[in-house]
Amino acid sequence: MGFAVAILVGLGLLFLWLARRSRARTGLPAGQVTYADTDGKQRPERPLFSPSLGLTGKPDYIIDAGHDIVPVEVKSRSAPRRPYASHVLQLAAYCRLTEETYGHRPPYGLIKYADHSFSVDYDPELEERLLRTLNHMRKHLASGEAPRNHDDRYRCTACGHRDHCLQRLS
Repeated sequence: MGFAVAILVGLGLLFLWLARRSRARTGLPAGQVTYADTDGKQRPERPLFSPSLGLTGKPDYIIDAGHDIVPVEVKSRSAPRRPYASHVLQLAAYCRLTEETYGHRPPYGLIKYADHSFSVDYDPELEERLLRTLNHMRKHLASGEAPRNHDDRYRCTACGHRDHCLQRLS
């Protein structure tokens, strides 16, 4: 009987070690996943919504890390030297949406690339940058003259506004 208990305890410890190692490989912080939009569920998570900003979004994960709630955006490509500005603003939007949805301000968010993760502080400066960018985007949309902000033919080909864009590249 003692041998069977030892085996069960050993298997339990092995399972715990494998689970922690698997979590470490994902780049996600320790904590409970409270929102996941990447696990292939039949019913995807509902988008988060900010009535004050008229903003909707679906972060890949939200982790309850004890005292902090952390939104995570997952990118399939290799990590650049530093996160792209557009990815940082996307994460800032998820931080704001998380704050309004959960009533708790995330101190940071994570951008998880295929081979590296970046922790991005959600400080007042980043929040102000997000709000300025949203206002800038709304002004351009209202005027009907939003300028193209890239020279990437692939992005233009995949764009949902391609059919009526006067600035398309191809």
